[in-house]
Order: sequence, then C-alpha cells, then structure tokens
Amino acid sequence: MAVLKAIAAFLACAGLVCVSAPAAEQLTAIAPGVSVLGTRLGGLTAQPAGSTIARRFARPIVIVAGAKRISVAPAQLGARAAVDAAVRSALSATPGSRIALPVRYSAAAVAEFVGKLAKATYRPPRDAVVLGADAKGPTFRPSRNGVAVRQATMRAAIVQELTSDTRAPIDLMTAPVPPSKTVANFGPVIVVTRGANRLRLFEGRRLVRTFPVATGQAIYPTPAGIWQIKDKQMDPWWYPPTYDAWAKGLKPVPPGPSNPLGTRWMGLTAPGVGIHGTDAETSIGYSVSHGCIRMHVADAEWLYPHVHVGTTVVIL
Repeated sequence: MAVLKAIAAFLACAGLVCVSAPAAEQLTAIAPGVSVLGTRLGGLTAQPAGSTIARRFARPIVIVAGAKRISVAPAQLGARAAVDAAVRSALSATPGSRIALPVRYSAAAVAEFVGKLAKATYRPPRDAVVLGADAKGPTFRPSRNGVAVRQATMRAAIVQELTSDTRAPIDLMTAPVPPSKTVANFGPVIVVTRGANRLRLFEGRRLVRTFPVATGQAIYPTPAGIWQIKDKQMDPWWYPPTYDAWAKGLKPVPPGPSNPLGTRWMGLTAPGVGIHGTDAETSIGYSVSHGCIRMHVADAEWLYPHVHVGTTVVIL
C-alpha cells in the first residue's frame, strides 16, 4: 500500500542519547547482574553503559498490518529516555538489580502517528446492492464489513512498548465496521414481470405481497432494467406528455375519480414511467399502458406507504 510506504519512509530512526557523567563515575564499573531495559550492564563503566541503553531504547517499534511492516522510531513519537539518570542508578545499584528507565513521550505525536496509520489502512464497508431479479425474487451483491483501526488500543500498545524493554512487533488492532445495508435489512424491493403483468413487493429476499398490474403495450413498452422510485405523490394531477403524439390535444386532469393516475403516483428514474393507480380498472392484467405500471387503486394505496424514495424497482 503506497500510503503505508509513505508513512514508513517518513518515520526515520532516532539518534542515540549521549551520557554525560562526572570523571569519577566514568571509571566506576557497574555491579554484576545489574540491568536496564532487560540488558545486563555488569562490568561496564558509564559511557559504554549509556550508549548500550540508548541504542536499546532507540530500537524502532514495528507495526504488522497484514503483509506490511511499518517501523516508527521512538524519537519520532517525541520519546526521550533519561539515560543519564539510569546510568547513575546502575552505578550505585547492588548486584542483580533491575533499573527502571524513565521515559517521556508526546501523546500528540503518538496520536498523530496512529491517526495516519488508521487513515492508510481503513477499508470502508460495502452495502448490499440489488443486481437484478429472477423467478425467486431480487438478486443481490452481498454486503461486506469494513475494517478500522482501534486507535485508543493502538495508542496504548505503542506507549507500552515505549516505556518497557520490549520491542515485539505489534499486530495492527482493528475492529469491523458494519455496513448500513445488508440483504437482511435491505428494505423494500419491487420486482415487475412484464410478461406476467405482475408486481411483487419484497423485503430483502422475503416476498411480502403480489399484485396484478398492467404494463406497456408493444409500441410503448415498460422499460426493463433496474430503477429507483424518485418521487411520490398523493392525489396527483395528470399532465399529458408533450413528447408523445397520442397525448396531443389532451388537457391536464385534476385529482378525482377520472384521473388516469388514480390516487397515488410513484415515479421512477426511468423517464416518464411510474407506478400508479388507474381509472381504467379493467386494463389490469394486460399490456396496454403507455409504459407505466398500472395498479388497482386500492392496491396502489396499499403499496404507497410500504415503499420510499430510493426503493429499487427491477423490471423484467
């Protein structure tokens, strides 16, 4: 991943901390078995002991993210070790003592590093999507969880390594990010089968109800494909389509029993096409419309509150 490489290149290794001690301490050897950061310093004088501690502290912290290994130097995290103080404690310690190494770090620098790491490795969730339909109902591309870094946990793990003698690789700690829409909670999907003049309402893959409908005649076919409901109207006006010769000379019709759209209109993203009631109830079951999907008025009124703007409509 290019961003991970950029982070790795940005995080350079830290320099070593020098030890400054009085001349008398420079000649004094540390007692046998005394250790700092897990390193035994027995027999060493101040200068080599300080250099050993500094080198051990400066070892990079390694984050393992799949096949990637990202290294960050302690200095890049604002970490500084009190090497002089540890050496002085070691020089005066009894044999076998384990000496702590005081460490200071920048919480802001740690948070910044983890934030960049989180951004570079984030994988967004993928919602379920309708791909089409068959005799059983809608078909879907399934959803998929995303992945996000558990930033608070990663910050704590990095700080733990900064302040201890370990530099064991840290596996990138992540949590799943659930999609907002799965097949199970997908919501309503309409499948219209032109040849059978049938409309089926599904919740995900579960069939809710089936209705007889009228679809487009041969010269004005209802367009096959995957569409969405783009608008809904109660008690709509009917306006003659100016682009169709059959509607030439016709006037708009207000809401009422003679309205060609009945009492409910659910317009589709297919231009000029919608699902609606009808004043021609006897046309239901036949391919006689000008492209729209006609329903019995009562059926359209039932369907209307069970769908929403954005509901997928598959026309076969």
